[in-house]
Amino acid sequence: MSDSAVPGNRSKSAGMAFIMIAVLIDMISIGLIIPVLPPLVGTFTASQADHAFWYGAVAFAFGFANFVTSPVLGALSDRYGRRPVLLLGFSGLMLSFFVTAMATALWMLIAIRLVSGAMQANIAVANAYVADITPPEDRAKRFGMLGAAFGMGFILGPVMGGILGSIDLHLPFYVAGCMALVNWCYGFFVLPESLKPENRRAIDWRKANPISAFRKLTGLRGVGPLVWVIALAGLAQFVLHTSWVLYTGFKFGWGPKENGWSLFAVGVMSVVVQGALLPHLLKRFGPQRLVLLGLASSTVTNFVWGAATEGWMMIAIIFANVLGFAANAAIQSLISNAADAKTQGETMGAVSSLNSLMAVVAPILGAWLLHLVSGLPKGDWRIGAPFYFCTALQAAALFFAWRHFSRKQAAEPAAA
Repeated sequence: MSDSAVPGNRSKSAGMAFIMIAVLIDMISIGLIIPVLPPLVGTFTASQADHAFWYGAVAFAFGFANFVTSPVLGALSDRYGRRPVLLLGFSGLMLSFFVTAMATALWMLIAIRLVSGAMQANIAVANAYVADITPPEDRAKRFGMLGAAFGMGFILGPVMGGILGSIDLHLPFYVAGCMALVNWCYGFFVLPESLKPENRRAIDWRKANPISAFRKLTGLRGVGPLVWVIALAGLAQFVLHTSWVLYTGFKFGWGPKENGWSLFAVGVMSVVVQGALLPHLLKRFGPQRLVLLGLASSTVTNFVWGAATEGWMMIAIIFANVLGFAANAAIQSLISNAADAKTQGETMGAVSSLNSLMAVVAPILGAWLLHLVSGLPKGDWRIGAPFYFCTALQAAALFFAWRHFSRKQAAEPAAA
């Protein structure tokens, strides 16, 4: 199908199915490597402290490159369509997985993460794709469906990665590379374009950078301080992602298989909450209250994770954090509805770039905190330092969100 082929009214539901399949395959391939990338980095290091430092460097490389290029890729998707940029992202992941599997030195891991981070903005473009084919009033529900596809990928990917990694640490990377190749073929031969020709716009290269993107994002009507909410909650999530596998290894002695099953639990909750419960939660609370309740739930969850004394508690806490899994879709819908049809790619690219900036900072902070506690005995409560830090970040995000929504509600009667 050509880039100019845009689904009509009748095929918009089909377009949603197409992008969900693409995201599902994408997330399975990414999920495959999560339980095994930290142990693979560990094969090149001699101590737990070095392990934490160099894993932080590998994660930093991807986040830094993605931070710089996300606004550019978002602007390109507004000009040429979503499909070509998604194909570029699938190519970057495929290259990353195969080269990582064959890496013989740490510098190779860092170099390929830089390249693959610069080539892909799949999450941002997928969100823009959904916004293209969805009316504003249905976007929260549709973003929840996309989140469910992410979750399904995390059900299948990490478990497969943990099982394959227990056989050979390199095997999940080869399988993930093959999955990325399948996704590229699916995108090339099946995935339709979502952006109508009349909604495309020329690229202003002076604004295709993270600073300009942030300024435009903060200038969107009704968004403002939500940028702080995205930044703080995103930083907490990335510190969590950076720290999870090493933390559970330091504190409970977990390996790839145990971490794979714990991420399976995360995927199950993402699918259940965002795929089934989200419409009911939105109807019950509305997007703004759901954001507040979700952030409050995540604040408590991170603290209890840090204080957990047994491995099974980590799994139980995941299943208790129902509202925390719903907050992101609600925030995405509020921001998407504030942007017009011609700037969805740029807006979601700005959100992605902001998250990428947090992904740059998170490995530095997470690795430093893990380095501080790496010498403590297994089970020591202080090993939970990264999660206590995430607790403070989520609490700050909750405060900014509460203040923003309170001021907005107070201003509405005056404007009327």
